[in-house]
Amino acid sequence: MNLKDLQYLVAVSETLHFGRAAKRCFVSQPTLSGQIHKLEQELGATLFERTNRSVHITPIGQQVISHARQILEQADAIRNLGQAQVDPLAGPLRIGAIHTLSPYLVPLFMLQLQQQHPELSLELTEATTDQLLIKLKEHQLDAALLATPPTADDLTEMHLFREPFWLAHPRDHDLYEKDEVTLNDLKRENVLLLSQEHCLSEQVMNACAINARTTTNPMPGLNASSLETLVQLVGMGLGVTLVPALSVHGGRLATDRVILRAVKIPDAIRTVRLVYRASFPRLSALILLANIICEVLPNTVQHG
Repeated sequence: MNLKDLQYLVAVSETLHFGRAAKRCFVSQPTLSGQIHKLEQELGATLFERTNRSVHITPIGQQVISHARQILEQADAIRNLGQAQVDPLAGPLRIGAIHTLSPYLVPLFMLQLQQQHPELSLELTEATTDQLLIKLKEHQLDAALLATPPTADDLTEMHLFREPFWLAHPRDHDLYEKDEVTLNDLKRENVLLLSQEHCLSEQVMNACAINARTTTNPMPGLNASSLETLVQLVGMGLGVTLVPALSVHGGRLATDRVILRAVKIPDAIRTVRLVYRASFPRLSALILLANIICEVLPNTVQHG
């Protein structure tokens, strides 16, 4: 068993196809298949179930692949030790971000990051919180920008900022005449939500004191998959909603039919943090990223 074998193993697990895995690893398919077979013989275990049409990872294969990813990451860290003597920030940094944050935060810091540290290559993945946590656990990501605290013992976090929620309501709504919107006002409204896989959905429910998704919505199946769609539904007069402050910055969600305004509701806020494995060896790169993010934040969010 060697590092090449582990690279082949991880490539097959990510593509679920021996041909595509071989192409990724720049070897022939027979070479890759042969090495995987030798590895299975060495371990005395079947790592993949193969048919003519599909490849499936066995339970023992899942465990071996998880360890293989950790070994490869540590091998990269060892290689980087020498390079770190010249530049500790050199190399790719694999960052994940939730859908309701990435389109609005990443453009704010990406240019400054590239200008100040061109040697640091950022690889970005957008997904839901649950999906990003799985990728972190399986060492497919180095860190993730999330709006909920990590629960796993092997994960830790850096708090970046607190992001208030803004109210979105139709321009011709009765709320337009109110100088300040309260929680009691929202309790009487049809609050539109994102689909359940988005953590923002639960956060809005908590802020608006909604106990169940069906209590305020006459069409409980009407759940948007993006903030843009959600605001369009508001513009159609189907209800109101809360959106994160960064999504309002720069007019990204602006529309003639919708009013976006700040509200003073106690729980209408979320904490954005950078979550990473406690064992991750390139902490200085994460600290640098966190500092740059905090430098470019607009005054619509609360630092620290």
